[in-house]
Amino acid sequence: MAQEIKVPNIGDFKDVDVTELLVKPGDMIEKEQSLISVESDKATMEIPSPSSGKVKEVLVKLGDKVSEGTPIVVIEEAAEQPADKSAPAPARPREQVQPEAKTQTPSPPAATSGPASSPSAAPAPAPVEGADLHAELLVLGSGPGGYTAAFRAADLGRKVILVERYPDLGGVCTNVGCIPSKALLHAAKVLTEAEEMREAGIAFSKPQIDIEKLRAWKTDVASKGAKGIAGLAKQRKVTVIQGTGRFESPKVMSVALADGKSQRISFDQCIIAAGSSVARIPGFPYDDPRVIDSTGALALADIPKRMLIIGGGIIGLEMACVYDALGAKITVVEALDGLMPGADRDMVRPLERCIQKRYEAILLSIKVTKLEAISSL
Repeated sequence: MAQEIKVPNIGDFKDVDVTELLVKPGDMIEKEQSLISVESDKATMEIPSPSSGKVKEVLVKLGDKVSEGTPIVVIEEAAEQPADKSAPAPARPREQVQPEAKTQTPSPPAATSGPASSPSAAPAPAPVEGADLHAELLVLGSGPGGYTAAFRAADLGRKVILVERYPDLGGVCTNVGCIPSKALLHAAKVLTEAEEMREAGIAFSKPQIDIEKLRAWKTDVASKGAKGIAGLAKQRKVTVIQGTGRFESPKVMSVALADGKSQRISFDQCIIAAGSSVARIPGFPYDDPRVIDSTGALALADIPKRMLIIGGGIIGLEMACVYDALGAKITVVEALDGLMPGADRDMVRPLERCIQKRYEAILLSIKVTKLEAISSL
């Protein structure tokens, strides 16, 4: 019987691009096998098949845009065949017997009048003594490395548990990094382009910036990405546990849950994808609210009159661009002799020429050795 497979609920994503076709007409597929890959500006995901069968037709092509309910593949479901009791059961990969060495003398058959009994099937993995749950694969951290690994393992049939310390999935990238920074950079680009059109004879009045609305919009963009990842985890039956993990042994993790309780999880294999944290310079007065890291900068507590950016790398310049567009006067200090170390110099030079016209100062080959908190001037 032919079945039309449609895009399931993938969170709040709409009109996402098809980036890869993972099957073609004539392919035999299994249940939960991935059919296509789609990508938005927030996440990349694979759409699995809800049933097994033979691919009859692929209804989309590379570059198409799909949303929930879009037909993507037509399959002919595999009819269930009655079990043939006379045929031997195929050996499972975990039960394959290695051939004996030629020098080994085979053991004589057991003296019995009945048929030889077949080896018993290997029992399903069970929690170690005292553990509350067991996973074939335990993933610590739900950032881009963690959740993609968890989803791929689940697609391949593994029982997966994903441990994340924060309420929202997606890690730094989705919640306090790539996604919110790109949202703010988009707003900064609109403000900057409107201002630069004055040279072309088109002048706009000074924009009125509602910082609370801008902050809420940025948060909503990130939240949609996190909800989409949570929906994909649920769709793949990945168990998500919020808490902080600590290894008790090579096969057991203790998770301190958000409600104060704890849970012990045993596992066959584990992927550690704990991500990164903000580097702090010793001696800096981080207790002063005017000293913020990249996470604090993305929180948009206010728009200062002046801002000193320590570090002329990609993250520092992203924040510089945002706050410059919002009206702050920017100074950038970089210890090396060029901005964005490691990037192609031919790409950095045009950027440097552009921002030199806008920023108060760009100080290269200068290292900040001391930062002292004094009363505001």
